Amino acid sequence: MHQGVLTRIKTVPDCRFRLLVLHHAGGTAQAYRSWVRHFPQDWEICLLQAPGRDSSAHLEPFREARALARHLAASTDDLRDRPYGLFGHSMGALVAHELAHHLLADPAEADPAWLGVSAWSPAHGPERDAPRHLRSDAELREIVAGMGGTPRSSLADPDQWARIAPVVRADLNLVDTWRPDPARPPLRLPLSVLGGADDPGMPPSRMAAWREHADGPVVHHTLPGDHFYFVGRTREVVARIVTDIRAAVPTGVGD
Repeated sequence: MHQGVLTRIKTVPDCRFRLLVLHHAGGTAQAYRSWVRHFPQDWEICLLQAPGRDSSAHLEPFREARALARHLAASTDDLRDRPYGLFGHSMGALVAHELAHHLLADPAEADPAWLGVSAWSPAHGPERDAPRHLRSDAELREIVAGMGGTPRSSLADPDQWARIAPVVRADLNLVDTWRPDPARPPLRLPLSVLGGADDPGMPPSRMAAWREHADGPVVHHTLPGDHFYFVGRTREVVARIVTDIRAAVPTGVGD
């Protein structure tokens, strides 16, 4: 059922824990391949990918977070047959948050045991003069360059930019138009919040708002760096994630 959604670097039969990882806006699952080797050998790490890129480049990208969450839930139902968690960075954190709400609200679904959110907060920041996804190509290039995570050579190459731009606009549309549902209760699961101390868009003060959206233990990690604080310290970030998951799920995912 994975329909181009799943990248599984290594299949782990009878794995003790499964972690589903969601990528940032304009990104792909491939950006997180190097994370996999740092997790315990008996965990299975599944990199999820939104339509519109790589093997699913022929599919229309989603522009609405809850619709993408429903799509990912339907495409990965066979991955929830054992303890599992969700982790997302930036847009991936938004979608992981929506996916957790979707799964927790369905009594027929196995609940996630843990949620990790990186460099995104449900607390709104300052309003922008114009939504990012409606900016000119030149402005959009600068926005994407400022976010990091995309090589400037790709942004400068006309052919590569022609492939990237529609996906970037769709992803930023998804992020910029998202609004919280005031009728939903806080998430009832262990939550880890990770971010960079110098992230201008998601500073620690904004990340602290997660405590208002979770009804369970919340652990905060503020690391040196900006929006992509984990670059160059993947091992350390993964170690923090593993420690938090083991604390949240004390049975079956030990050393």
